[in-house]
Amino acid sequence: MASRRNVACPVNETLAKFVFEKWEEMAVKETFTDRLNATFSKAYKNLCDHKDPIFDLKGASKIKGVGKWMLTLLKQYFESNKDDSSQEVLEPREIRWPLVVGATSCLKTAPLPVFGRDCPNRPCDEAMRGINYAHSTFFSETGAGKYVPRALFVDLEPTVIDEVRTGTYRQLFHPDQLISGKEDAANNFARGHYSVGKDVLDICLDRIRKLCDNCSSLQGFLFFNAVGGGTGSGLGSLLLERLSIDYGRKSKLGFTIYPSPQFAEKSILPAMVSTAVVEPYNSVLSTHSLLEHTDVAVLLDNEAIYDICKRCLNIERPSYKNLNRLVSQVISSITSSLRFQGALNVDITEFQRNLVPFPRIHFMLSSYAPVVSKERVYHEALTVKEITNSVFEDNSMMAKCDPRRGKYMACCLMYRGDVVPKDVNAAVSSIKTKRTVQFVDWCPTGFKCGINYQPPTVVPGGDLAKVPRAVCMISNNSAVAEVFSRIDHKFDLMFAKHAFVHWYVGEGMEEGEFSEAREDLAALERDYEEVAADDLDDEKEEDEDY
Repeated sequence: MASRRNVACPVNETLAKFVFEKWEEMAVKETFTDRLNATFSKAYKNLCDHKDPIFDLKGASKIKGVGKWMLTLLKQYFESNKDDSSQEVLEPREIRWPLVVGATSCLKTAPLPVFGRDCPNRPCDEAMRGINYAHSTFFSETGAGKYVPRALFVDLEPTVIDEVRTGTYRQLFHPDQLISGKEDAANNFARGHYSVGKDVLDICLDRIRKLCDNCSSLQGFLFFNAVGGGTGSGLGSLLLERLSIDYGRKSKLGFTIYPSPQFAEKSILPAMVSTAVVEPYNSVLSTHSLLEHTDVAVLLDNEAIYDICKRCLNIERPSYKNLNRLVSQVISSITSSLRFQGALNVDITEFQRNLVPFPRIHFMLSSYAPVVSKERVYHEALTVKEITNSVFEDNSMMAKCDPRRGKYMACCLMYRGDVVPKDVNAAVSSIKTKRTVQFVDWCPTGFKCGINYQPPTVVPGGDLAKVPRAVCMISNNSAVAEVFSRIDHKFDLMFAKHAFVHWYVGEGMEEGEFSEAREDLAALERDYEEVAADDLDDEKEEDEDY
């Protein structure tokens, strides 16, 4: 039996998957003959190579190798998908991405490689224009046939945004979607939220409204910010609050850079990082807002990503460009099922449904494999089992915490490229036998797996090697409380002396907001402890009864 093939027309990917799975299903039967195998082989190959979209049996009958017997098999597919496919043709879904990008140098231009790599501004078959739904998810097509990302970049000072305006991707973005102020927030949450940030709020909301008006079916927002500085924390929180008011129940998926645990001590990136003493204040105040105004938040920190780049890519001193390219692979993998046909997470709300057992427990860990350089790619085992094992390693996490100290509540494994369900099932079965990967007792299933046949792509001239398959894991693990515990400890040391508080009060903030935000995070830590301890309590009760 042949292996799975790439599909020339994205619209036909689900149909090709159906034929391949039927082929697999019938191949194990005793009645499966060589002639039947040849029929499937020819029909599947020609279907994958077919460049025009197929919406019904009439279209399928035009493919060479599809006879009466195969048409009978395809009839059940078209009947079961009739309503869904007709709706997709008339009104393809669109998602608005993203709202905010790096307010400080900690995040800088992380999603830029995603847009640059996935941008469809290249020659394509004229027959595919107008039905290219994968690109319409994140890009709007202008009258001149150019694709523009549905994205908004905001900063309170012009330096970082000017890099976008004059950099490699300057022709990709609309000038109106690059917003910068005249003075920064000076690492002060209150300046970004109450004073300087309000000067750009109205123009930001107006640009967001225009972007949303161009969506035929707005599903939600992807939100990027760094909570250690003043703009990412202060203005970021302000925009999230207004999004909740103006767009109600639309989903908000956040990618948030948290302060690195050891940067100030080890000075890992001395030439690139300007750490602030008040990072714990900004982080606690911003997390208080993230708790209420995001549905899912993926935690990242530069130190963890730096270590991965140094260890796996053999880069002696990784720069922010190296870090951003790695982060962009995670973002691209998470959103691949929104842009291409796939079996997992067809819209943003799927992340919330499958990963968030309770509203407040929505802070996620992420990991990606394989992270391998061009020099090492031919010497690495890149099987499905190997890359699955890799994403569960503690040093693969993109936030500094040890998942072995906590318990998993849910886990999404998103595969891309040359991957078949049989290998995924075997890999997951192997993971379940490991003592280091523990799930809470009240969540018996734990895993949600999906396969997207679009292979991972890399930025030309980048550090990562092009590989045939990859996997991204987004997990809800109680160990994420370590991140909040570290920040809370540093917060308490400063707030006990009321150090630097006057700078925040001077910008219009009330001192009581510090205590309120700190109490909220303390409650969040307790929530994670209780979630992980529930099954332990049950075991103790059983022992006592015995």
